[in-house]
Amino acid sequence: MLLVAGLPGVALLATAPARAQTYDPRYPVCIEIYTIDGSSIDCSFTSIAQCAATASGQSAQCYANPYALRSRPPGPGPSPPRRNR
Repeated sequence: MLLVAGLPGVALLATAPARAQTYDPRYPVCIEIYTIDGSSIDCSFTSIAQCAATASGQSAQCYANPYALRSRPPGPGPSPPRRNR
């Protein structure tokens, strides 16, 4: 009986990571395509223009990948050494 009660919880835990893995952090742009059966997300685009070309003629939208790895702008260079007077 306990085994049967625990199965729905296990099924829920097994499907949770799938949504997070939808967003490939290597690509900054995603598309969500809407169909009569639901929607699907594809994060394999390098630009909004590339995504828009795929979305053209479909019920879809392009957006920034919320999990994309962001390159940090370079900080200020090293400061010159201090001189003692």
